[in-house]
Amino acid sequence: MTKLSVNINKIATLRNARGGNLPDLLKVAADCERFGADGITVHPRPDQRHIRYDDVRNLKPLVTTEFNIEGYPSQEFMDLVLEVKPHQCTLVPDPPGAITSNNGWDTVQYASFLKDVIGTLKKEGIRVSIFLNPDITKVEGAKAAGADRIELYTGPYAEEYHNALTQPQNFALFNEYKNTAKTATEAGLEINAGHDLNLDNLRFFKLHIPQLKEVSIGHALICDALYFGLENTIQLYKRLLVD
Repeated sequence: MTKLSVNINKIATLRNARGGNLPDLLKVAADCERFGADGITVHPRPDQRHIRYDDVRNLKPLVTTEFNIEGYPSQEFMDLVLEVKPHQCTLVPDPPGAITSNNGWDTVQYASFLKDVIGTLKKEGIRVSIFLNPDITKVEGAKAAGADRIELYTGPYAEEYHNALTQPQNFALFNEYKNTAKTATEAGLEINAGHDLNLDNLRFFKLHIPQLKEVSIGHALICDALYFGLENTIQLYKRLLVD
């Protein structure tokens, strides 16, 4: 079964809106695991507007499943990851002011940079995944840089899936996802996916990309939890990931 990693950034956003410690980020992370999550994902940004660097440090001894830290590999970010040593680090090419991740790496242009960063992380036993658009021309660069996995950026998929409900003839984009996943698997890379996956579009993605090892879902899952409750929501998502 594909694993579900819950991104808890939105919990931190809610906490930070009022100050104090409500909701309690550490308790939410523990509860997500208790409710069936296979991992916890955080994305600390330079302005620490949601997940703070100290949150990452405090979460490390509490997460009993898989701890995934994602972000742009600035020196500050790298120092944090090398200190905490999560199970997985997902590298994203976000500029400092990005609201959310919205693009994958150009593994050709940044080949040398990625190779150095990935080499540093892997020396510490950290599995490395890099954010990638559905583009087979970027797969070889990910492999050459030393990545263990790619995380398919599924924002465009989510948008096109919604449009395809009324215009199914325009859903050709999905072939690029399938081809990229196939090319990556043949190159020896494992497949993660994330961004705008939700209860409506997740099952289709899972069924058509059976190589999928893990999905990281935050915004939609937390929104659904407002209606269904956190425990029930996590189980709803997990049911969609069954083989």
